[in-house]
Amino acid sequence: MTTPAIPPAMPANSLTGISLRPVEEADGASVAGLIAACFAEYDGCVFSSDEFPELEAPARWAASLGARFWIAQAPGGDVVGCICAKPVDGRAVELHKFYVAAHLRGSGLADMLVAKAFELARATAASEIFLWTDSRFARAHRFYERHGFVRQAGSRLLHDVSDSTELHYRRELSWP
Repeated sequence: MTTPAIPPAMPANSLTGISLRPVEEADGASVAGLIAACFAEYDGCVFSSDEFPELEAPARWAASLGARFWIAQAPGGDVVGCICAKPVDGRAVELHKFYVAAHLRGSGLADMLVAKAFELARATAASEIFLWTDSRFARAHRFYERHGFVRQAGSRLLHDVSDSTELHYRRELSWP
């Protein structure tokens, strides 16, 4: 079995008018709205702003972690996707806040976003990229698996308002 290639920076079916840019402090409410809409698609998955204090100042939060946080913005200004990538211990990149608006799933936007994370992984010579994802997000799990991520043993309980259980996905990386 061959390992899937690193996603291209731009999908074959270009998303006209969608732009990627670093998150700004003013984006916090829009990112919260995107996450809340994604959570609302799943029974029992509740968005509580108390559990996302980092969205009050998302650019500062990302900077404090040494992370890069990008948003996808539609013409007109709507935030339609986001991803945060944090270097860990000089050997890995951890993904956070990876969400795409429902109407754009399957469009290539998720590929564009994850490509930004892989660019950071390459720039830091990371040997792996990993994430934790809610056990209810089955479509996201299939996306990760198509991109070479492998579900790891075990899970973790968040003890949040949604009573979330998260699954761990990881992908080994090698660079020429």
